[in-house]
Amino acid sequence: MGILVYHWWLLWLLSANLLMQNTRLNNLFDANAKNLGQFFSNPWRRISLLLMSFLIGSFMGTVVATTAGQQARIDILIAAFITILTEIASKIFYNLSPQQQRILWIESLNYFKVGFIYSMYVEAFKLGS
Repeated sequence: MGILVYHWWLLWLLSANLLMQNTRLNNLFDANAKNLGQFFSNPWRRISLLLMSFLIGSFMGTVVATTAGQQARIDILIAAFITILTEIASKIFYNLSPQQQRILWIESLNYFKVGFIYSMYVEAFKLGS
């Protein structure tokens, strides 16, 4: 039952623009999204955006590790929350077909997650040495 609900939610999320009304604001957002998609269809721009997603994820991992380590109150809750978020991102990315994995925001989310996890390992090695 949970998998069925998850796939229904994912299909709704991917096809949300089909349910929208045809208003001027919606047309403006659609035109901007189309222009942005065409802008990032260039392979070098796509690679640069994915690299930026990785680096931002790495930065956010360092921020979370240093902030949580400094306060030292809710480390276990933060670790559980981070684990749940990374597992949800992995489930979203790896349950899709390879063609759907090439959607820009899904691929950016995965690169962000990889950078975040990489940063956590680097922080753990820094603390362990």
